[in-house]
Amino acid sequence: MAEISLDHVSKRFRVDSDFLVRRFRAGGGPVVQDDEEGSSSPGDTWARALDDVTLTIADGETMSLVGPSGCGKSTLLRVVAGLEQADSGRVLYDGRDMTDVPPKDRGIGMVFQNYALYPHMESRMNLGFFFLVRRRTEEIPERVRITADIMGVGFDQLLDRKPKELSGGQQQRVAIARCISRDPVLFLLDEPLSNLDAKLRIRTRVEIKRLLRRFAITTLYVTHDQTEAIALADRITVMNHGRVEQTGTYRQLFDTPVNAFVAGFIGSPAMNLHEVVVAPDRDAVLIEGTRLPIPPDWDIADLRTVLLGLRPEHLRVDLSNPDFLLAVEVVEPLVSDRQLLAHGKVGSLPFVARLPEDVEVQRGDILPLSADPDQLHLFHP
Repeated sequence: MAEISLDHVSKRFRVDSDFLVRRFRAGGGPVVQDDEEGSSSPGDTWARALDDVTLTIADGETMSLVGPSGCGKSTLLRVVAGLEQADSGRVLYDGRDMTDVPPKDRGIGMVFQNYALYPHMESRMNLGFFFLVRRRTEEIPERVRITADIMGVGFDQLLDRKPKELSGGQQQRVAIARCISRDPVLFLLDEPLSNLDAKLRIRTRVEIKRLLRRFAITTLYVTHDQTEAIALADRITVMNHGRVEQTGTYRQLFDTPVNAFVAGFIGSPAMNLHEVVVAPDRDAVLIEGTRLPIPPDWDIADLRTVLLGLRPEHLRVDLSNPDFLLAVEVVEPLVSDRQLLAHGKVGSLPFVARLPEDVEVQRGDILPLSADPDQLHLFHP
């Protein structure tokens, strides 16, 4: 096991015009015209994949990286693995600078999004290849046996089959087993469940959780899926435009987001975030002309407008004294949660409320809602 630290790590790469168009359409991070000293060609266009990232993953901790496409999650993982070199900053394993240590000597086990199994080898040799190239072939049978026991019922039936004979879920199990068989000090997983169907993803998520708890190996887990991040990780890091926005438990990120990006990214459905006008008396904000009191200890300085955040979970039906009225456009049942989502508009602003399933509401209704005053979030516009 090891503590992994990233100390002011930055990474950039040169891009062309086609890349700029694709990145813009995907809502990716910023690009810069680079005239800095050391640039191979002044005026080149660069994209920042990682921007001064400082982060520590504790010994034995599982940390998930989440964020939109193109935010730098996979690049960070590859820099930690040594598959890419940072332009500046250091990656430390237990305080040791790994800049000059090649990936094969870092003691990592990595599971890629496409599994990256050797197609011409049976699963048995995929697991044992690490020992084969190091001329430790005598260890292979015992390593394979131990790993098969760890992976559970039915895994031994996969050992004599090549990747093309395996389903996506079976390939994923072999990829994880190959990772485990090396007895690594660090697990790196890059969206390992993204190619699986929903039912198999849930089952495999439980299996990964069991393995992580059993070995207590330091783990960095990249995912787009917040449910995976919540289920597997001790802490979650939210990234955007190559930067770390906030790190904490899911509850910390959900309850106390440090900025509007984290507030809007964490939670499903997303937080209602709208720029609203501050009332002249400074003790309320105006939503489409309706006053919503804010706590007296909130310091909004001399701002005329603020970003108001209201989570759908913190809205309730209030027939007697509602804060505002929601014109319902879509009702979405959440059967397993015994709740429903009411999508609509407050004036011209889109809103969604998460309500108990026994609330009788349908398209076209005007729903009186009030917000929990202790759950308001205000951000600088």
